[in-house]
Amino acid sequence: MTEMNGRIVIADDEPITRMDIRDILEEANYNVVGEATDGFEAIELCKTHQPDLVIMDIQMPLLDGLKAGKRIISDGLAGGIILLTAFSDQKNTEKAKGFGALGYLVKPLDEKSLIPTVEMSIAKGRETRKLEQQLEKLTKKLEERKVIEKAKGVLMIENNITEEEAYNMIRNLSMDKRCPMMEIAETIVMSDD
Repeated sequence: MTEMNGRIVIADDEPITRMDIRDILEEANYNVVGEATDGFEAIELCKTHQPDLVIMDIQMPLLDGLKAGKRIISDGLAGGIILLTAFSDQKNTEKAKGFGALGYLVKPLDEKSLIPTVEMSIAKGRETRKLEQQLEKLTKKLEERKVIEKAKGVLMIENNITEEEAYNMIRNLSMDKRCPMMEIAETIVMSDD
């Protein structure tokens, strides 16, 4: 069995539009994991399926695509969003850019514009996710380094030793106790508070 190109949620209050989009996507080997008729349903489907992409109409009842899209992006519920509209206007385009929509298409859709936009958006969404994970890792490392620096300072004062000796003390404790230097450092800093 061939691997699917990506998991997609379609949100549009018009059943015909949803059906057309589903047909185009499935023909291009995408997996449509859910269909929503309003913004609230779209958010719920994203919570359940964590899709690579949401293709969402701006004009929908209850909660429009812009508000739902903003929520989906800020909560990290999907890899990205492409917004659909019956008429292109500057205000909506600006709002879409404002919360980070990856694309903006005007109805009626055609396969020639939909599929390349979907491909690009999924790739861009994956790239963004990767960058966010790298940033998270670096931030965590930086926080750990700060705690270790603080612990070294505490040890230097308490034991009247050099920075290098303090570092070695933490490292040796870490090896002896078989636990990360971060844990040792946190304990040293905690007991100093």
